[in-house]
Amino acid sequence: MNATTLRDRLALARPEMAGADIAVSFEFFPPKTEKMETDLWNAVGRLAPLRPRFVSVTYGAGGSTRDRTHSTVVRIARETGLVPAAHLTCVAASRSEVDEVARRYWDAGIRHIVALRGDPPEKDARYQPHPGGYSYAAELVAGLRRIADFEISVAAYPETHPEAASAADDLVNLRRKIDAGATRAITQYFFDVDMYLRFVERARAASIAVPIVPGILPVTNFAQVVRFSKLCGATVPAWMAHLFEGLDDDPETRRLVAATVAAEQCRLLHAHGVREFHFYTLNRADLTFAIAHILGLRPAAPGVSSPLRP
Repeated sequence: MNATTLRDRLALARPEMAGADIAVSFEFFPPKTEKMETDLWNAVGRLAPLRPRFVSVTYGAGGSTRDRTHSTVVRIARETGLVPAAHLTCVAASRSEVDEVARRYWDAGIRHIVALRGDPPEKDARYQPHPGGYSYAAELVAGLRRIADFEISVAAYPETHPEAASAADDLVNLRRKIDAGATRAITQYFFDVDMYLRFVERARAASIAVPIVPGILPVTNFAQVVRFSKLCGATVPAWMAHLFEGLDDDPETRRLVAATVAAEQCRLLHAHGVREFHFYTLNRADLTFAIAHILGLRPAAPGVSSPLRP
């Protein structure tokens, strides 16, 4: 695919976005404190009327949030009309322990798992498979398929996983996860639309036919995103640094810039045929809600049943 100029991109991006043809999903993380719990449920309540396809709840490094993830997912299923997806990893647990967590989810009515290899505990420099556990995500997907008929999402990396030997090897690993039974791939966040489009082209050429949903990260703390991106292999373009320059002490302007950047990214993706977006909300609703509004999504009309139950 040839790189497009900014003028080409702006011409492709229609000013109107038909919300009816767009599907979204939202990612949350389990709270550690009472204040964070309040923030989480405020975010869920704010975004639920947009009727996401599903909402996912993350799993901490080294399995550190296993119980909190489970309780959050089950509460979403019990107290809202939303479809929750639970993150599940291979880290720091035997196969029988992971299988038991999966069975608990199934018994609680959770039918969607985001299956990941997972990050090592903070004290460990590199990932080491548990001696009696699933080594990698493809094995976890196959194990989940043996347990129940879950819908299974997996991770994809437009810029290549930082531990992969090459982009080609990384794509082979994604194919393994799909062949094992995954039904959707959700990408690591990215900021270069062309990079995502080229990745999807390569995946299709490798006979990977499942949806490859772009992961969208609205940036509110630029310095923090730069630090995290170095760890996960995501590129932060120089033009983004220029946009956020001088805004360290101006949170209101940062939010406006963040909404503009993410909305334009989604508009460009939409112009290239993308109709599904996964938002990393960081448990903050307003920015994600604003971007979804620009995409054309609107809360359920009065009289239409709400995804939130009393």
